[in-house]
Amino acid sequence: MDPAAFRTEFPVLERFAYLNAGTDGPVPTAAVEAAREALEDELTGGRFMPHFQARQAAQAELREGYARVMSCAVEDVALTTSTSEGVGKILAGLDVGAGDEIVTSDQEHPGLLGPLRAARDRGAMIRMVPFADMADAVGSSTTLVACSHVSWVGGEVAPAALAEVGVPVILDGAQGSGAVPVDVGALGCAAYAAAGQKWLCGADGTGMLYVAPELRERLRNIAPSYTSFSDASQGLESPLRDTAQCYDTPSLSRESVAFSLAALGVLERHGLAAVQERAASLALRLIGLLEERGRTIAPRGDGTTLVSWVEADPPTTRTMLGDAGVVIRDLPGRPYLRASVGAWNDEEDLQRLVAALP
Repeated sequence: MDPAAFRTEFPVLERFAYLNAGTDGPVPTAAVEAAREALEDELTGGRFMPHFQARQAAQAELREGYARVMSCAVEDVALTTSTSEGVGKILAGLDVGAGDEIVTSDQEHPGLLGPLRAARDRGAMIRMVPFADMADAVGSSTTLVACSHVSWVGGEVAPAALAEVGVPVILDGAQGSGAVPVDVGALGCAAYAAAGQKWLCGADGTGMLYVAPELRERLRNIAPSYTSFSDASQGLESPLRDTAQCYDTPSLSRESVAFSLAALGVLERHGLAAVQERAASLALRLIGLLEERGRTIAPRGDGTTLVSWVEADPPTTRTMLGDAGVVIRDLPGRPYLRASVGAWNDEEDLQRLVAALP
């Protein structure tokens, strides 16, 4: 890839050292143009059959793109609004409750903690263990594992041994999909939920959900909608789809889908694998610079793109960095600042961050 040419796709980089894709990725010009074109067509062309046909075609194309990102079959992908919606549909649809034990880590994002709490309210036992110990924690009473693929705290990676634990593994891929190579088959997971707006730079309110065929056989659809039906002409007897599309969110706007599809196109045009490799390399470079400044780096996995380090007063330092044009985040309740390093960044961004530290 040509790093300089790639960087020009994102106008925000002209103003900021933008290191916040773990929350929201930078917006490429092509995404805004695609969304604007969709809205202009709705404005002048109305919203009737041609509009709905265009929306359905774009959704099908986005589903294919997300399947490429997760290295899975298109029929195993549902379109959602977020990682949280995806994991919520899985945990609720499995009717996990009294008598069930869920193993998770002690550093999960609230997007997974919410569905876990709902499962606990239904009577399930939630066992939280250190991130690296999850595979070893699975025992005879464990019903399933639900955890992050890549930890939002510092970038630790879920143990590879989870692929062999013998119970369904549900992965929160919010910090995985788009940031690191994802192969759901190699991961051995039964479901993988991820976001469209983070490392894939898509629209807010977009996401993806991989559901393995064997899991679909036992997964109840907690809220079937119009798009869940393969044929809606038979009233209550109308059959549901036998693909993961059955679990689609009821409606994604045409302009949001166009935005996300164009953003994914930018990444793929420059080479998604190359984008991921460059981001991982820059993350290592940032670690070196921070260590030179005496910072302690949080535990992290090889090849990941998050870099967290200890600061005495993370919120205050985050605000100070923001005033200096460096966009990162602090992690509430933890002693860390976190930089999300993308291939759109460069050496100057990293130096700007380090120079602004107290």
